[in-house]
Amino acid sequence: MQINRSLFRTGLMTMVIITFGIVAHSLAQAEDEMKKTSGSALPSFTPKGADTCLKCHDEDSEYPVLPIFKTPHARKGDARTPFADRQCESCHGPGGDHAARIRPGQERPPMPAFGKHSQASINEQNGQCQTCHETHRRIGWEGSPHETSDMLCSSCHSVHKSHDPVLNTVTQPEVCFDCHTQVRGQTMQLSAHPIRQGQMACTDCHEVHSNFPTDGLLQRPTLNETCYSCHAEKRGPFLWEHAPATEDCSTCHQPHGSMHSSLLSQTKPLLCQNCHSQMDHPSTAYTSEGLAGGKPNAFLLMNSCTNCHSQVHGSNHPSGVKLMR
Repeated sequence: MQINRSLFRTGLMTMVIITFGIVAHSLAQAEDEMKKTSGSALPSFTPKGADTCLKCHDEDSEYPVLPIFKTPHARKGDARTPFADRQCESCHGPGGDHAARIRPGQERPPMPAFGKHSQASINEQNGQCQTCHETHRRIGWEGSPHETSDMLCSSCHSVHKSHDPVLNTVTQPEVCFDCHTQVRGQTMQLSAHPIRQGQMACTDCHEVHSNFPTDGLLQRPTLNETCYSCHAEKRGPFLWEHAPATEDCSTCHQPHGSMHSSLLSQTKPLLCQNCHSQMDHPSTAYTSEGLAGGKPNAFLLMNSCTNCHSQVHGSNHPSGVKLMR
């Protein structure tokens, strides 16, 4: 009886060994078939992570990455950051092939994601960023004008710099001006918001990641609401309202800059006479003909219409129907 039990155990172990051998052989065959199908081995990660990358990408490299260690991305103790996982390869993908030794004259394989010669599509590269950055103000990126224009996150953001220029009020406008050259010129005009002085940035008014259906990617639903966030005294409601000011600030003002005072699109009284008939006083516009004879109309001088109608945005005075007080 004991001999039969021993034979049974021996036979059972033999069957288990044979079964595992068959499974291992099948897996090896599958891997070989995958290699034959793809034409190369599957991408591998580097053995030392960032230490491998820094052998080439130091401060003297064409693509230096050392400043990233001063940014939130490189906080290894924070489980939400790339460096808590595969470090550089958390975003760039497996870099084993890219970091391998190559022969002189041989072209180095590109990184799977990002990089000058990356074969990853725009959606794939942006998708790497969105694995972490897809909440809060960036939730509207899909379908936004910048996204539908096939822009990369890295077109504006510099991840490897210790201070991303687009996140700084002083340096942000220059990043935007690379594409929005017309706005750059407008901010250089006589009257403009203090963008050149570093007191305002584009994102004070614009939500660049938004797909909300507003003109100009504004922070608020309308242009007026955006302006009122700083110019609250113009909000109203007023007892006596000036219709253009209530409807749209850009009826009279150029938001990015103008050659006329107070960001006006035209000088006064020409601007006012676009709506107000010249049959009222003064009947002649502020031109050379209006000054003929050397005796100009006093209403045309200096602040023109606002010499009397000073409350052009609206008035709460009981006698302010003419916006004069």
